[in-house]
Amino acid sequence: MSAHHVPDYQSALHISGVRTRFVKVPMRFPLGTSAAAMTSAPLLLVDMETKEGVVGRAYLFCYRESGAKAISEVLHEAADLISGMPASPAKISALLARRYALLGVSGIVRMALAAIDIALWDASAIAANMPLAEYLGGSLEPIPAYNSDGLGLMPADKAAEEAVQLLQPGFHAVKLRLGHPDRETDLQVATAVRAAIGKGVELMVDYNQALTVPDAIRRGLDLKDLNIYWLEEQIRHNDLQGYAAIASELATPIQIGENFDGPEAVYDAMAVKAADYFMLDIARIGGITGWQRGAAMAAARGIPISSHLFPEISVHLLAATPTAHWLEYVSWADTILKEPLQISNGNIAPPNRPGLGLEWSEEGVQRYSAD
Repeated sequence: MSAHHVPDYQSALHISGVRTRFVKVPMRFPLGTSAAAMTSAPLLLVDMETKEGVVGRAYLFCYRESGAKAISEVLHEAADLISGMPASPAKISALLARRYALLGVSGIVRMALAAIDIALWDASAIAANMPLAEYLGGSLEPIPAYNSDGLGLMPADKAAEEAVQLLQPGFHAVKLRLGHPDRETDLQVATAVRAAIGKGVELMVDYNQALTVPDAIRRGLDLKDLNIYWLEEQIRHNDLQGYAAIASELATPIQIGENFDGPEAVYDAMAVKAADYFMLDIARIGGITGWQRGAAMAAARGIPISSHLFPEISVHLLAATPTAHWLEYVSWADTILKEPLQISNGNIAPPNRPGLGLEWSEEGVQRYSAD
């Protein structure tokens, strides 16, 4: 009786090149945070080509135009280093981390290598003819999502109005940015938003690193009667002792992690009990390979994991994350995608298409091209 032969898809693919394109897409809701105000999203689109004709895709939110240019430069250089190699994401990830160790694998380098990793996983899942969620061992079950498209720093009446608009596509949860110069404004805005959306809607609050530890505790206590779902990034993102102090003082759960630099950062945050919840950013945590390692550590301690941006990619990863919590939704990539994500009753399911299911709308890409 002959053993059933399972084709080895990964070794069947070989990296042949990479193509990057830069677009600036308008945001439906301008986003003012305590750090900056944005009206368009600078996105770098990545196509990883293989000799076998399978194309793996990824995109990055680059924060600034200079970021897109620098990331693209590193990405093309890294792609040259791995040209001709088998498209094995974990092996490539380890190899490139070694090659870039002296330059430092963080920031721009981390994001460039993450994009390669994401695109290689996408190509591998496409070759296997499976949605990435299933390829990673998850399912296509819907994930609870909150709308993070807007609700930047703004007056109370405007915030209340925008919060209601953000629920219209079918969401039951929204995120509000706070961190106004004075505590009273924060409380007024949060109170107005809670009144506008009602008790049945979850409300997350993000301070974008605007506060000090004592101020974060005071402002957290100010909001204690508004049933806030979590308080996010109140202080400098890598002040883990500061977060531990805040978390021990406040009953409202603390959320951090969008700036975790590599999966090791998950371990460091867990070691000091810095927060109740973690949120991973696919570009900063080290792509899909980094996400899996970080999520596994958090799962070992039962810490809920949410995503940061990139909902089209993150939805697949949450689907395969043991302690999956919330998907952060933004519509930024919709204009450059053939098939944007579908929202149904506050949830988003990974699309039932091979790989990530990302296909660029060439019309949208041309319209918003910033190359």
